Amino acid sequence: MQIIDIRQSIYDNNDREAALLREQLRRQKTFLLNLMASPGAGKTTTLRSVLPLLKDEFKIGVLQADIDSDVDARAMAEAGFDAVQLHTGGMCHLDAGMTRQGLEAIGSERYDLIVLENVGNLVCPAEFDTGAVKNAAILSVPEGDDKPLKYPLMFQVANLLVINKTDTLGVFDFDVDKACTRARRRNPEIEILCISAKTGEGVDRLADWLRREIRCWIGG
Repeated sequence: MQIIDIRQSIYDNNDREAALLREQLRRQKTFLLNLMASPGAGKTTTLRSVLPLLKDEFKIGVLQADIDSDVDARAMAEAGFDAVQLHTGGMCHLDAGMTRQGLEAIGSERYDLIVLENVGNLVCPAEFDTGAVKNAAILSVPEGDDKPLKYPLMFQVANLLVINKTDTLGVFDFDVDKACTRARRRNPEIEILCISAKTGEGVDRLADWLRREIRCWIGG
């Protein structure tokens, strides 16, 4: 009897596709950020807060991934950014092939920065390499500081952790130091920023992080 690990084959194929996509983005000098978080953590609100700080320096596009609806793409378009809505047909993540379709639809070669807002989920999106240059995860204060313990892979693959909704720290039982310690236990190299996308606190530091990473990637 022969046993074939189909799951491993899927991951291997996706990793190869992701590497090819990243090389294409490097040639184009396009920085792709994969933004991951739970539903309601503030992905779209964070983008609407930080991207205006960068729009005079970089040409920006947004890919919005959801199981259904175009609510987030409309929100980004209303904010003045080119946006394409990706429907996953029930899947809880994007892989490299799906990401390529989105990049082709938006015309990725025209942009310095493209943000892929992944499906709201702390599990599946972390399992698939989308071909992005960097991964960022948002953890909102109402979710609790124990999420790095419960969903370790998300924090292992993230280059940046954004702790959002700091304006609610006085309401919820959330210990910033514990959250940071737990995230760094999973990933000692992870960078961490605290923001409130609603009030704008700390968003300038997120813009600085993006500015630095984009210029490093495109060589400018």
